[in-house]
Amino acid sequence: MSPSPRDLRLLMLAPTSRDGGITSELLRGAGIEVDTCATLEDLTQSLNDGAAAVMIGEEHLAGGMKAPLAAWLARQPPWSDLPILILTRPGADSPESAEAWRTLGNVTLIERPTRVTTLLSAVQTAIRARARQYQIRGHLSERHRTEQQLRAADRRKDEFLATLGHELRNPLAPILNSLEILKLSGAFEDARTAPACAVMARQVHHLNRLVDDLLEVSRITRGIIEVKKEPLDLAAIVKAAIETSRPVLDNLRHEIHVDVAPEQLCVGGDPVRLTQVFANLLNNAAKYTNHGGIITITTRRDGGDAMVSVRDNGIGIAPNLLSQVFDMFMQVDRSTRRSQGGLGIGLTLVRSLVSMHGGTVEARSDGPGLGSEFIVRLPLLVEPARTTESVRPIAPLPSKRILIVDDSRDGGESLAMLLRVLGAEVALAHSGRDALACVAAFRPDVVLLDIGMPGMDGYEVARRIRANRDNRHISLIALTGWGQDEDRQRSSAAGFDHHLVKPADIEQLRQLLTVA
Repeated sequence: MSPSPRDLRLLMLAPTSRDGGITSELLRGAGIEVDTCATLEDLTQSLNDGAAAVMIGEEHLAGGMKAPLAAWLARQPPWSDLPILILTRPGADSPESAEAWRTLGNVTLIERPTRVTTLLSAVQTAIRARARQYQIRGHLSERHRTEQQLRAADRRKDEFLATLGHELRNPLAPILNSLEILKLSGAFEDARTAPACAVMARQVHHLNRLVDDLLEVSRITRGIIEVKKEPLDLAAIVKAAIETSRPVLDNLRHEIHVDVAPEQLCVGGDPVRLTQVFANLLNNAAKYTNHGGIITITTRRDGGDAMVSVRDNGIGIAPNLLSQVFDMFMQVDRSTRRSQGGLGIGLTLVRSLVSMHGGTVEARSDGPGLGSEFIVRLPLLVEPARTTESVRPIAPLPSKRILIVDDSRDGGESLAMLLRVLGAEVALAHSGRDALACVAAFRPDVVLLDIGMPGMDGYEVARRIRANRDNRHISLIALTGWGQDEDRQRSSAAGFDHHLVKPADIEQLRQLLTVA
């Protein structure tokens, strides 16, 4: 924000009109814009139109005469510190000047008679200082605008991620419901279908965890990712990582060699996060290895640590880059041949997650064209890892009348099918208005109600249900893709008893339906 010419003028209230005329002529001759004022009130009023500095004779500050000027100065914005040049009488310090110096802030005392060079120097210094204040104000205003724009962009990002999370949860819910139906039908026990069902269940839960992280915007931007540790068999984690990376490996026709330690290596960790670590290392190896390469993953005991090595025969890493490969956005080769390299955050995430597990990761390479190796070390646990639990059937529901309200037909119908298999009597509605009509006709014990529906949303449906005294017995459960704290607060205020986020854990839902 540049100052106007009026912002860089000198306002002067001289001791006498003769002094004012002489001084004005002198200053204008030096290229300084000067406006003379007849009274202190005139000067104070002129300040509202802008000024670089004020020059005033001390005679005009005697007694309470300086009050209007002091009041104006007290109202200055934080960036402003108006220079005040006071022309004092010759000789001893006067009480007027001393009082003004103490109370008016940015004061310079100039004794009369004044040498021309001294006067010009004092005025020019004051104007330059004032111009600097205007410059700083411009920088502050620009920074304020930039901060506002960044905050607005951050809000839009949060809103986008929340909406994206909601949209991702909607298809996840019917997939998980369908898997539960397969589980109840015995598909998880059938030798022909059990492996495929297990892979689908594992990947759906994996994706659900990633969606959870996506929505924790503030935690992710601060680098805070929750790790849920449990005893794990490292071989099972490596196997899951290979399954996760299989599409990338197969697409590039890489050969994967797996050399797992003969003994069980048990580590304490989050299965999703450690799977993510080794899948990222495999993806990184695949990306920097020519088509048809060889990638080897090995597990071994190394003293009190479990060691996992991911080695490739790819393009290798120059010695001067080994210390940088874990840096954010770092990519070893940015040539067109490696244009599929992604954002360069995979190895940074690996280092962060391994550190959160109390481990270390290092990169090795003999140089360009000689492949590379990434070695992860994790502390071993004494206790054995949990064995894979056999699939336990979900207990049937007590006799309940349940109304499902969801504008997603796949989501609503798959959940209705699952609850019917569990023994519930189920009705289904796909809009808010249909839901109210079903409540009156079906008389449900429980309503599983989506929130983000077009037209009448779930909040409004809940409020209308609660407004009818005949519906006091109904248990309202929000089943929605919206899972932020403010969403839970809004659902509680609208009359919901519980708030579940899609895809709901079926055992948690069964427990709520049992006690409802």
